Amino acid sequence: MKLIKYPSKEQWTELLERPALNTESLFDTVRAIINKVRAEGDKAVLEYEAAFDKVTLSALAVTPEEIQVAGRSVSDELKAAISLAKQNIETFHASQRFVGKKVETMNGVTCWQKSVGIEKVGLYIPGGTAPLFSTVLMLAVPAKIAGCKEIVLCTPPDKNGNIHPAILFAAQLAGVSKIFKAGGVQAIAAMAYGTESVPKVYKIFGPGNQYVTAAKQLVSLRDVAIDMPAGPSEVEVLADASANPAFVAADLLSQAEHGIDSQAILITTSEKLQTEVMAEVDRQLAELPRREIAAKSLENSKLILVKNMDEALELTNAYAPEHLIIETENYMEVAEHVVNAGSVFLGSLTPESAGDYASGTNHTLPTNGYAKAYSGVSLDSFIRKITFQEILPAGIKAIGPAIEEMAANEHLDAHKNAVTVRLKAIQNS
Repeated sequence: MKLIKYPSKEQWTELLERPALNTESLFDTVRAIINKVRAEGDKAVLEYEAAFDKVTLSALAVTPEEIQVAGRSVSDELKAAISLAKQNIETFHASQRFVGKKVETMNGVTCWQKSVGIEKVGLYIPGGTAPLFSTVLMLAVPAKIAGCKEIVLCTPPDKNGNIHPAILFAAQLAGVSKIFKAGGVQAIAAMAYGTESVPKVYKIFGPGNQYVTAAKQLVSLRDVAIDMPAGPSEVEVLADASANPAFVAADLLSQAEHGIDSQAILITTSEKLQTEVMAEVDRQLAELPRREIAAKSLENSKLILVKNMDEALELTNAYAPEHLIIETENYMEVAEHVVNAGSVFLGSLTPESAGDYASGTNHTLPTNGYAKAYSGVSLDSFIRKITFQEILPAGIKAIGPAIEEMAANEHLDAHKNAVTVRLKAIQNS
């Protein structure tokens, strides 16, 4: 990790750079895969599974028997943990249900909104170096609450053609409709355009590597919606002298072990803490099974010492971290000044891994500075709000002349006439 002390504002832009993720350079390769899947359906997906995931499959769909076997393979302890997490995620997201109310903007003019679930959604769950069954819960649970009629899940199988049992257990528990053995670009293309087996969906959710990110970007240009732009995962710890260096180091490493392109940053007002965290990171890193991945990630990571908390907050809001942990004495007061972050974790006993798994908040969050403009996944991500309006005679009389005047000045005479004919009809009745 890089130790940085009292950087000037001129250094901030360079200091807060993320690991480069140039998905544009992958577009030609990714587009070719997408086009082949679009043209050839299951045949192409099966070919790409053999090429990329090194597995020969006879079919893409996961069978009910496979789900039953998976259920028996998951330990009771893990089942209980997944069930607890599912309950908390359900409780938090159910509280976000939209309640529309009718508003009379003028006498005789009533407007309102109705919440409707997206009918068909696709969930992508990476395989890679870790089976992300927690992401199944984060996506499928709010989809179910939102009323999505078809929840399709794609995830890459292992070389024996099997999906991790915990992923299948979590999918069944959360109410996934159909599960398919497909990873990478071919899975995104299958959900975007549909194949003989995989249904076409209206919106695709879920994290992935740079190829999956590029595929999501391409299919979203005109064919299907996606959850948000995404990049490598990241965490910032904002701390003062009261923070526990062991806790801070553990938080930084918990993000670093995600992948070699992840980023962990400490912004602190305490030089003593900066030094202690550096030593603690080295000590804890040596004990991690995924230390090689974490060590590579730490090359992108920084321990930054600043003059005071005001500067720390300004730097934090400029960075707009995916995850922000505030380990300060007055963390509630500090949190009031945070305006750019995906998800915030308050106090020394609130690790980022709580939000990753079981506290109830969603862990699918904007990265790469997108927290300045995007929210993380929530119940709203799975719904559409349709507006309704009803105009009675008194209402068209009240707003009709204004509509006519505005339409005439925009030179849209048919718009004006749509009101005029109604006003005349009312006058003649």
